[in-house]
Amino acid sequence: MEILLAEDDDGVAGALVEVLYDHGHVTRRVTRGRDVLTYHRSSDLLLLDLGLPDVDGLEVLRRLRAVSDLSVVVLTARGDERSVVRGLRLGADDYLVKPVRLTELLARIEAVTRRTAAQVPRAARTVRVGDVEIALDARQVRVDGTEVELTAKEFDVLAVLARRAGTAVSREQVLDEVWGDAYHAVSRSLDVHLTQLRAKLGRPELLTTIRGFGFRLGA
Repeated sequence: MEILLAEDDDGVAGALVEVLYDHGHVTRRVTRGRDVLTYHRSSDLLLLDLGLPDVDGLEVLRRLRAVSDLSVVVLTARGDERSVVRGLRLGADDYLVKPVRLTELLARIEAVTRRTAAQVPRAARTVRVGDVEIALDARQVRVDGTEVELTAKEFDVLAVLARRAGTAVSREQVLDEVWGDAYHAVSRSLDVHLTQLRAKLGRPELLTTIRGFGFRLGA
């Protein structure tokens, strides 16, 4: 499993990386909150310390949850009730207070991974919205049976919305999944691609802009 470790203490990070490696996990260690928002897409789970030097860990968690459902285990010295409650309400899958026994940490990681796997349904390989058919694996789109040619980025944007057809998707989540970083991508590029998508599909009513939030494909 690919684990992203956000920990600014070299001693703690070294011990964690070693034990995770011994149990078959590949770990990328970062020291800043903004690095979490850059590298989370290539990870299966995040171990998050709250005392990061640039951005408070709870704020990192809030920003992450706006764009990703990555499994998060908070691992911090901050054990007051308010922090624990806030961490869980902001979307942490588990919350551990340092010092923690490494065997318990490994067990908690396994438990979170099992729960996540059980909750995530298998993505549909083909999505149909009205007479628009989107083959996600083949990267093909047909409208009323006729194939429509899209650029790679246009298809990527459409695929993000198609996987959640009928559901509102935030602008930040689309930017994050297509361009890799919701907080550094050029937002204007997304608007241009959406305009082109509407024109090529010829079904502008199927691609709705939700003012102040994001977009929805389908009703």
